[in-house]
Amino acid sequence: MLLTNIKALFGNHLSNIPLRGKELGKLPSIENAYIRIKGEHIEDFGSMKAINLADEKDEVIDLKGKYVLPSFCDSHTHIVYAGSRESEFVDKINGLGYAEIAAKGGGILNSAERLANTSEDELFESAMQRVLEVQQLGTGALEIKSGYGLSVEAELKMLRVIKRIKESVKMPIKATFLGAHAYPKQFKDDHEAYHELIISEMLPAIADENLADYIDVFCEKGFFDEESSEKILEAGASHGLKAKIHANQLHNSGGVQLGVKLGALSVDHLETLGDKEIKLLGSSNIMSTMLPSAAFFLRMQYPPARELIEANAALALATDYNPGSSPSGNIPLLISLACIQMKMTPEEAVNAATLNGAIAMEIENEAGSIMNGKLANLIVTKEIPSLAFMPYAFGSQSIDKVMLAGEWI
Repeated sequence: MLLTNIKALFGNHLSNIPLRGKELGKLPSIENAYIRIKGEHIEDFGSMKAINLADEKDEVIDLKGKYVLPSFCDSHTHIVYAGSRESEFVDKINGLGYAEIAAKGGGILNSAERLANTSEDELFESAMQRVLEVQQLGTGALEIKSGYGLSVEAELKMLRVIKRIKESVKMPIKATFLGAHAYPKQFKDDHEAYHELIISEMLPAIADENLADYIDVFCEKGFFDEESSEKILEAGASHGLKAKIHANQLHNSGGVQLGVKLGALSVDHLETLGDKEIKLLGSSNIMSTMLPSAAFFLRMQYPPARELIEANAALALATDYNPGSSPSGNIPLLISLACIQMKMTPEEAVNAATLNGAIAMEIENEAGSIMNGKLANLIVTKEIPSLAFMPYAFGSQSIDKVMLAGEWI
C-alpha cells in the first residue's frame, strides 16, 4: 500500500547508531510525504513531489495532513504478571514507602505469591490483553522481564509465557531473565543459597529451553548488592545472556559502575545519580534507560535527563510497565512526563522512545525509525497542529491508528 499526503514523516534517521547529546534533539522529517509498504516492511518513502499517483498500482491511502512516526520501542517492561496491586497504591497514599511495603510482604513478593498460584494459560491471556492495549497506544516492540517467579518452576513459567507472546504477535519481543529481582521468603536469611539456585538451577534450565535473550538484576540496597549482582550477571554471560541492570533507583548503589564494568546493554531507572555516574554514562557506550512513569507513580525524583544529555549520554525512555510501581504501558503519557518533568524536548523524547529504545534491545535493524527494509511499524496521528501537541495535550488521544508489520491493528 501507499500512504500519501502525510503532513510530516518523522524519524527517517540515516543510520542506526545511538543518539546522544545534541543529536538526541534532532528528529529528521519530510514534509508532504509518502511511504510505501510492501508486505511487512517499508519499501520506500520520500516527498510527494517524487511520485506520480496517476501511475500508481498499489492501494493508496490519503492521510490528509496527518503525521506519521515510527512506532514506540518499549525496552523495559514487566508486562507478564498475576493480578494488580491497588491495595499497595492505597498504602503509598497513606505514607508507606517502597521499602516499607516490601518489608511487610508486599511488593515483588506479593506478585511472586500470586504468580505461583496462577496457571501458564491464565498468565498468557492476561498478558496478551496488556500487549494488545499497548499496541493501540503506539508500541511496536517490547522487552519483557521475568522476576515475579523467584523459583525455578515459576521463573520458567514466566519465560515460557513470554515465548508464547513472541509467537503470537507481529512485533519484536525480547525476553529478559530477572530471577535476581528480590529474595524469596525462604531465602530471607540465606542470600547465598538463592544466588546458587539462580546460577546452578535457573540459568541452566533457561539455557536448555533457549528462553531468554538477556539477564537483569535489581542492584539496589536491600536487594542485590554490587558483588552479588556481578556474580549473577557473569553467570548469565556464561550462558550467552547479555546484561541489563536495574540501577540507581532508590540509592546510589553502584549499579551504573557495574553496568559499565561488565559492558551491559543498558542501565535502567537512574533516579539517583551523582556527578560521577553522570560523567561515566556520558563517556560510555551503555544505554541509559529512564523510566519516568515509575518516578511519577512512586512520587520520587525523576532521572536527571538534562544533565545526562549535556554529558553526552545516550538516553532511552521505557515504561517499566508492572503492577507495583508503574501500572501503565502508555508511552504517549510517558513522553509527556519526560517533557514536563524532565525538561526533554518533544524531539528528544520521541527519539528516546523509538530509535534509542530499539537499540536498548538490539532491534535497531528491524524497528525504531523510518528506513527502507525495516518493519512497517507506524503511528498515524490525528490532525494535530504540531508534533509538540502530543506531549502538550497529555490527556488527549492524539493517535489515530497504528500499523504493525504492514497491517492496521
